[in-house]
Amino acid sequence: MQVFLNTDPHTDGRHEMADHLSSVVKDALARFGEHVTRVEAHIADENSHAKANPDEIQCTLEARLAGREPVVVKDRAANAHQAIQGAVGKLKRAIATVLEKHDPRHNAALPDAIAAVAVAGDAGSSS
Repeated sequence: MQVFLNTDPHTDGRHEMADHLSSVVKDALARFGEHVTRVEAHIADENSHAKANPDEIQCTLEARLAGREPVVVKDRAANAHQAIQGAVGKLKRAIATVLEKHDPRHNAALPDAIAAVAVAGDAGSSS
C-alpha cells in the first residue's frame, strides 16, 4: 500500500509527518490486505488566514480500493496528529463497510434474512 501526504503551506509537511502518517495508516489498514492499494492524505490548516483563533487542522483521507470506487473521509482537530488519528478511525470503519457490502458471503445470507423478516411481518399482520 502506498501512502501519500499533501499539505497546504501552513501545515507541517516534513519527512517526519509523512513517516508518522504512513505508519498510522498502514497499521490501521493492515487487515484489509491487498484491497487498499493507495491512501492519499490532504492536511490543511482551516484557520490559517485568522491566526487569532486556535488552529483547526483538517485531514482528508482518500483510500483507493482495488476494483471499487475511492473511499473519502474527513476529520478536524486541534493538531495534525489528532486529525490523522480521527480520520484513520473513520477510514477504517468506512472501508470495512464497503468491503462487507460487496462480500459474496454477506450478500448470500441477505435474501434469507429478507425472507425471514417478510414471514415474521406476515405472521404479525394476520392477527
